[in-house]
Amino acid sequence: MPKQVLKHQRIARVLAREIHSGALEPGSRLPGEHALTRRFSVSRATVRQALDELSKQGLISTHAGVGSFVTFDGGLLDNRLGWTRALADQGARITTEVLRLEVVRDARLAGELGIEGVEFMALDRLRVLPEGTPVALERSRVPMVPALAEVPLGGLLDGSLTKTLAAAGLRATHGDEWASVRQLTAEEATPLRRREGEVWLNTRRIGRGADGGIVEQVTSLLDPARFQLHLGFGEQPG
Repeated sequence: MPKQVLKHQRIARVLAREIHSGALEPGSRLPGEHALTRRFSVSRATVRQALDELSKQGLISTHAGVGSFVTFDGGLLDNRLGWTRALADQGARITTEVLRLEVVRDARLAGELGIEGVEFMALDRLRVLPEGTPVALERSRVPMVPALAEVPLGGLLDGSLTKTLAAAGLRATHGDEWASVRQLTAEEATPLRRREGEVWLNTRRIGRGADGGIVEQVTSLLDPARFQLHLGFGEQPG
């Protein structure tokens, strides 16, 4: 029997045991393909074969891929890289101003996210065009873990939240994002140097790790003249 078949059957058996044991609860999301390829040290093709096997057994249901991406001036911004690098990679000359980096207690947010800890690393940043016009206000909230304890004092690694979280062993592999439009409050309009009541794009993204735990929540106010939300549908390429 081909070795590839043995691999995907072995993975399917392991995941099936976890489902039957309750380690993976009904209705929960399996770790993403990237996480499974790392866990089992196999190719994505093998992981897909294993998932197909579980689907045939009625243990999981699969859905067509759906993706949402924010664009800046028509270019896709890859959240996996972090916007600082994504903007730089497409040649956008935007600088980032840190407005806030500190530990806060927020029981309301903890309740919304369904987590026990109420301490978060709060990071507020402005994205600013070369001529000095802000085009985005981002507010990140990361559940505090010991590995992040020195960050509020020492700053972000290379100015990147993505790199800082990775160094702490935190990486969002999947999540959810919502988008709406709303008017700027007076508090928001001041750092953005806009008028209170202007309508901006508002997004909220919750990133989860391979184990399903919350890695970060990011809410962003984006200038609709420069940013758009791009939605993809159908089977996504590997």
